[in-house]
Amino acid sequence: MDFHPTEEQAAAAGLAARIFSDLATHERLATAGTGSDAELWKALTTAGLTAAVEEIGLLGLVLLLEEQGRTTAQVPLAATCVYGILPVATHGSAEQRARLLPVLGSGDAVATGAFPARGRITVEGGRLTGTAPAVPWLRDATHVLVPDTERALWLVRTDAPGVRTTPVETTAPWSAGRLVLSGAGAERIGSVGAYEHTLAAARTAFAGLQAGVCAGSLARAVEYTSTREQFGRPLSTNQGVMLRAADAYMDTEAIRVTTYEAAWRIDQGLGAHEHALTAAWWASEAGKRVVHAGQHLHGGMGADLDHPVHRHFLWGRQLDAYLGCGSELLAELGAAIAEGEQA
Repeated sequence: MDFHPTEEQAAAAGLAARIFSDLATHERLATAGTGSDAELWKALTTAGLTAAVEEIGLLGLVLLLEEQGRTTAQVPLAATCVYGILPVATHGSAEQRARLLPVLGSGDAVATGAFPARGRITVEGGRLTGTAPAVPWLRDATHVLVPDTERALWLVRTDAPGVRTTPVETTAPWSAGRLVLSGAGAERIGSVGAYEHTLAAARTAFAGLQAGVCAGSLARAVEYTSTREQFGRPLSTNQGVMLRAADAYMDTEAIRVTTYEAAWRIDQGLGAHEHALTAAWWASEAGKRVVHAGQHLHGGMGADLDHPVHRHFLWGRQLDAYLGCGSELLAELGAAIAEGEQA
């Protein structure tokens, strides 16, 4: 396993870092409220970063999402890539790839997914019925990837007959919505195994987003404690502050390294179910520790809802909830390991 990015992956990550740094400022994020930043999304797609995911793979996407997480930029990058570009490129037919990949890459179409499967969506004669209570970035989406009770994947247009969406506010401003399907038409994506592959990729991608959120939170805490003085010296010279920051750094690196491993294995076509679960567990459990530490290290400033570090806190908790609680992920991981030992 090689954690070093390719030249193409490094170039894409560098470009993403510049775009996010220039456009995902605190002032612009405050203006955006709970909605997405259309100008920033346009900048990313015009630069070819969404379309590039087809070439740079999941590991390349993770690097892009780390940069997004550092700034908590409000764009549907993760959702469009893991529930649109990657599953269509990997599991779609030639006709589906030719029709869908160009519009997803250009940003003319936006995808999201009703993941993970909860047995809420049924299919009969290629038509879907059921409800997904909270789908991230649904208010921006033109297409939704929906798993049915048999874990087959279906792509649904949000403007199709039998599809209804209503806004839902989540902890982080993810433009989420409630999806209600009433005999909605859909097209099948892939065959057996497509759901498991897509779920592993999604868990890995959102873990990468959490790595960036944590890195951004920690960077803000380091800057604050290095400049804020108490009793004539910086807060960062206090042992308790140093230890709390060190623990947060180790947690962030644990999220990053497990995510890189899972992404690399998926890109190489290797089994990655347990690895994706491991990355998701670290992102959930360690992620919330880091964003809590980031807020606490800001002292009273961390309680200010308008302070930039509070946005990292909200995103960290939202990602914790979206990936699943630690005990739930550990139970699934344990079952997967036990099943593998019995095979």
